[in-house]
Amino acid sequence: MTKIERSIVIDRPVDEVWESSELLLKVKEPIEPEYGRLRDGLVLFTYLHIAADEPLTRALVESGIAAVAYETVEDANGRLPLLAPMSEIAGKIATQAGAFMLEKPLGGRGILLGGVPGVPPANVMIIGGGAVGMHAAFIAIGMEADVFVYDTNIDRLRELDIAFGGRASTVFSSVLSIEEKLPQMDLVIGAVLVPGAKAPRLIRREMLRRMRPGSVLVDIAIDQGGCFEDSRPTTHDDPVYQVHNSLFYCVANMPGAVPHTSTYALTNVTLPYALELANRGWREAMARDKALALGLNTYDGQITYGPVAQAHDLTYVKVEEVLG
Repeated sequence: MTKIERSIVIDRPVDEVWESSELLLKVKEPIEPEYGRLRDGLVLFTYLHIAADEPLTRALVESGIAAVAYETVEDANGRLPLLAPMSEIAGKIATQAGAFMLEKPLGGRGILLGGVPGVPPANVMIIGGGAVGMHAAFIAIGMEADVFVYDTNIDRLRELDIAFGGRASTVFSSVLSIEEKLPQMDLVIGAVLVPGAKAPRLIRREMLRRMRPGSVLVDIAIDQGGCFEDSRPTTHDDPVYQVHNSLFYCVANMPGAVPHTSTYALTNVTLPYALELANRGWREAMARDKALALGLNTYDGQITYGPVAQAHDLTYVKVEEVLG
């Protein structure tokens, strides 16, 4: 692959772009009408989230394409640099959207997140203390809600306690601790991430019956299958639906609501990796950078990322074997 050209091509037919490209960058995973464009010899670099999408997984495998997922690329410290900016944006939007949906005309309880003097604020539960949960909490704290952040990592809870300056409660996450507090919550934000794998289901249908009428649940993990039992993907045009007496907000691309911010945030982190893939070719780039190699999810008809294979009960080959 030659040095990347510094040019912008516009007004070319979509099929021509797919057919002539060696490296194709997208923001979201291929949709069904694009499955036929997947082909051997093409490197696809995008968010994939295929642990929760078996049809797309099989389409990628059958095409032979080298599919590199933003969300499974790691840095030298085991962090997820290409997922981080979208996690930060999604976390902030989740609280904003939840606050909006709590308004009575939208079907919510008719409660102001921050309350006013003499009237208590809303109670907000955030399940997951990673980048998503932390930024959701920062916005909720800024709006003066009573905030409870749940996580299973005690060290992470200590970090959050310091970051929040005591303005939010940190709680060790368990089925019991969530179930005990859930009836008091006005807004619940699901922010659990298992890198590259399907999200665990943490709030079951029967638990919803105990929640306040008009309460709102926002599932940021919906791209990975969702962490609430009744979660299903929605869109910005039709973002909510009702289960029992609660509203579910499960928009599958929350950062898409703020495309200006999201485009700059994503490009800032993906461009250096894209240049490496383009200039060196994907094999050499991944051989040089083992963290980038973790982004390879499928190649030559094989799954190359363990959690994806496990989610669909399929076999996989280690990326080290692919790189030889």
